[in-house]
Amino acid sequence: MRLEAYLYTDMLSKNQIKFIQSLARKKGRVESGCFLAEGNKLVEDTLHAFECRMLVATPEWWAQHRGVQADVKVEVTHDELARVSQLTTPQEVLAVYVMPRHSLDVATLNNQLSLVLDTVQDPGNLGTIIRIADWMGIRHIICSPETADVYNPKVVQATMGALARVMLHYTPLEAFMEQVASSMPVYGTYLDGENIYQKELSTHGLIVMGNEGNGISPALEHYISHRLYIPNFPQGAVTSESLNVAVATAITCAEFRRREMMDVKL
Repeated sequence: MRLEAYLYTDMLSKNQIKFIQSLARKKGRVESGCFLAEGNKLVEDTLHAFECRMLVATPEWWAQHRGVQADVKVEVTHDELARVSQLTTPQEVLAVYVMPRHSLDVATLNNQLSLVLDTVQDPGNLGTIIRIADWMGIRHIICSPETADVYNPKVVQATMGALARVMLHYTPLEAFMEQVASSMPVYGTYLDGENIYQKELSTHGLIVMGNEGNGISPALEHYISHRLYIPNFPQGAVTSESLNVAVATAITCAEFRRREMMDVKL
């Protein structure tokens, strides 16, 4: 869909409304190459990181951000913003960004810690994992094609701006693992793995996190060189069957970084 190249207007055209609403669907995002970000903090945290096709905001927001760059700037009332917002409670600004093109250079992964997501399908989980990666200094996440779309508005909102600093790469994981698994350690979380708090951990490598219901797929299992287990407490007690994948990711990444900090101090 063509977006009119108005520099600054005080109303949304019908085509612009249709365009913004189309970004709620993957088909619309793929066809336009654009995605949606909403909310004062999220937009302010990401404006520097992405090419901005359109900014739609209230007079109050514009009064404080007149110098921002965007191809199209539109001033609207709160009611007009609510018409195109994906949020239950719209704030003051909505941005349409161009999807960045990230190329995956496998060689750059050799000396750092990266995440691999095997069919993580819940948008909230994916957004939270991106936020965790940002906090833990992980800059690359390699995703299976079946993993939730990073530009789904629910994922973008859940990242809380971390999307500006973490790069996601979608690729068939078997082919990717075939290429890299022999050159770096590959960790995966399993119920029959070794206690993560007792296992020796590297400062680099891949951490594979599996699907919410099925875990890591059998096709990837033979690429896992280190099987990890997050023990419950007290051990042997009857507890929940498993951890949420985002929670497990946070615990796993935190333990890797804790070991690294201890090594630096020593």
